[in-house]
Formats: sequence, structure tokens, C-alpha cells
Amino acid sequence: MEHSRVLIDTSVIIAYLRKQKKEKSEFWSLIQKYECAISTITLFELHSGAKNTHQREDVETLKAYLEIVPFDTLQAKQASIIFQILKKSNKLIEFRDIFIASCAISQNIPLATLNRDHFERIDNIKLL
Repeated sequence: MEHSRVLIDTSVIIAYLRKQKKEKSEFWSLIQKYECAISTITLFELHSGAKNTHQREDVETLKAYLEIVPFDTLQAKQASIIFQILKKSNKLIEFRDIFIASCAISQNIPLATLNRDHFERIDNIKLL
């Protein structure tokens, strides 16, 4: 089944922002095919990493074109389940990645990431 929406991980956007030829990026390819969204966690990571006015403007420009998926009580509950499973199997990943994964799972949309090795540890997540 083809998905019309996709949640984009921070790694994909950072690679896009760093790339000289934007049209050759994974992000560029995704926005041509899907309705793209980011989580509020990704938005936090992008704002936190923006070191100057130009980078902050880039984040604001991108934000205008993307749906923002909130991290709320539903995602928090999903994240706690993911955390418990990963901890029990000794396969923990960063909390922010768990939070982003919980947004994708709760929205039932695939996640596009350049960090597949992190997210492949999570059951029930769909990766592009």
C-alpha cells in the first residue's frame, strides 16, 4: 500500500540543509512524492542546532511547508512502551529517536530516516 504521508526524521532534513545541490537530497525526493510532516521533537532538534540567523531562517522556511505532528499524551504513552521494550532487550536508542518513532507509529505513517539502524530496533514502525 502506498502512503500519501510520511514523517521525516531530523537526519533527513539536516542532510538537506547541508547539501549544496538540494534537488539531489532525500528530502527533495520525499517532498515530490508525499505529504511531508515532522514531529515537534524534530522541530526542537532543528531549532536547537541552528547556530546563526541564516540557519534559523532555513528552519522557519522549511516549517512553513511541513505538517507539524505534536508530541502529546498519545505519543508519550507510545514512547514509554517503545522505551520499555528496547530497554528490556538491551537495545536502547536516544530518547528523541524514541519520541520521533512514537509520532510515526501513533499517526500510522512511515518514517523517512538516514538512521535506519536506530529505528529498525523498534517493532511496528514503518520505514521508507
